[in-house]
Amino acid sequence: MKKISLLLLSTLLTLSASAQFQLPELPYSYDALEPYIDTKTMDIHYNRHHGAFVNNLNRILSDYPEWQGKDAVYLLKNLDLLPAEIRTPIRNNAGGFYNHSLFWEILAPAGTAPISARMTDVLVRNFGSFEAFQAEFERAFMSVFGSGWVWLMKDQEGKLYIATTPNQDNFRMDAERRNHTPILANDVWEHAYYLRYQNLRAEYVSDFWNVVNWKRVEELYFSF
Repeated sequence: MKKISLLLLSTLLTLSASAQFQLPELPYSYDALEPYIDTKTMDIHYNRHHGAFVNNLNRILSDYPEWQGKDAVYLLKNLDLLPAEIRTPIRNNAGGFYNHSLFWEILAPAGTAPISARMTDVLVRNFGSFEAFQAEFERAFMSVFGSGWVWLMKDQEGKLYIATTPNQDNFRMDAERRNHTPILANDVWEHAYYLRYQNLRAEYVSDFWNVVNWKRVEELYFSF
């Protein structure tokens, strides 16, 4: 029985290692964003929620070899070409995979990635002031009914704007805006904040500014 169990474990590990989609490695420890994002939330959010999107994608695509090898962005941009029976599951799970992969990148331990003068100037040009940008972002966050995301997006002319999407949707799914670049995002799903903040959404989004990785935001703005 022990040998069978070890063989099964070895097989599962091999399959996991060879699966198309993998959890991206976090650039910090689970407790690194304390006290603004607590350790338990980070662990559950990353391993269980993001991990579920990874597992679901691999399971769904295992029966559709013609769609294997495509990255999440390709799948999201081509949802209308997918077989009808997997279109919604791929939308939800590839969307969740993509959104969270970006989310981890734009977070950093408090005080380690402050905003530069150059990025501040960009926000001032687009919103009038840094404070006006924050206020608009927070209003958009609070306007989401139920679950979703709030985004800072860059269009193809370099102009910034703030927008929201429901559920695990994003603008890679939108034919008119799929080539716009998300440079900052915040997760409005309760699993992102409820253990610490409970119903205090406004406090969560206010605390969010303490753990933004402005270095990465600036890289995304100037790289695309």
